[in-house]
Amino acid sequence: MSYRHEQLSEEKVFKDPVHRYIHVRDRVIWDLIGTPEFQRLRRIKQLGTTYLTFHGAEHSRFSHSLGVYEIVRRIVENFKGKPNWSEEERLLCLCAALLHDLGHGPFSHSFEKVFDLDHEDFTREIVLGDTGVNQVLTKVDPNFPQDVADVINKTYRNKLVVSLISSQIDADRMDYLQRDAYFTGVSYGHFDMERILRVMRPMEDQAVIKESGMHAVEDYIMSRYQMYWQVYFHPVTRSAEVILTKILHRAKELFSLRLFV
Repeated sequence: MSYRHEQLSEEKVFKDPVHRYIHVRDRVIWDLIGTPEFQRLRRIKQLGTTYLTFHGAEHSRFSHSLGVYEIVRRIVENFKGKPNWSEEERLLCLCAALLHDLGHGPFSHSFEKVFDLDHEDFTREIVLGDTGVNQVLTKVDPNFPQDVADVINKTYRNKLVVSLISSQIDADRMDYLQRDAYFTGVSYGHFDMERILRVMRPMEDQAVIKESGMHAVEDYIMSRYQMYWQVYFHPVTRSAEVILTKILHRAKELFSLRLFV
């Protein structure tokens, strides 16, 4: 059996407060989770300075990445045998979902603005560079790392695959809304994800939702709206980001003067 199709002798699971269990059956996914680059995400907070406002918001990019992977795993399982879907794209979707936030650093969005950086560029460099992640992906196929990087960069030829990780209703948003709501302790981020996944269908260039799922989508949109105003745009969190940004600007200035030790 090729590495692409190799399964673990026994399914591995991660106990998760949002999805109950994260299921891992593919050897490739298990090996990617074990790489130093992915394990680093355990030390990166998902919500930056939000823990200063909601003290429970200590969750990591690691748990979020596993959550996005699990949602995509369930989506492609539902897509099996449906028109416009190729099982050859399955592993690519799972790997891109797992690795989509690989380049994030501490307080990444604030840090990126000050130093004119982009976490997606770092993600691409990790996937394509001399890393443990690249070694695992290359074992699937020499071109596989580039395909994963293209999906994350939204330039992959099959837009349906891209839409699962980046669109208006994608696995990334569906996980972080629920996960952030859980760890901040608010009720706004809850919506009927089970219903959305059930009525999601693959089309030529994107995943679409059946008309019968309209109310679940409306619920999702309202959940997103409320989370942004009540959590992500909370004035205490935003003020903490402003202070952090000014500290980073000062550090950058001192470094340019070679006074920073």
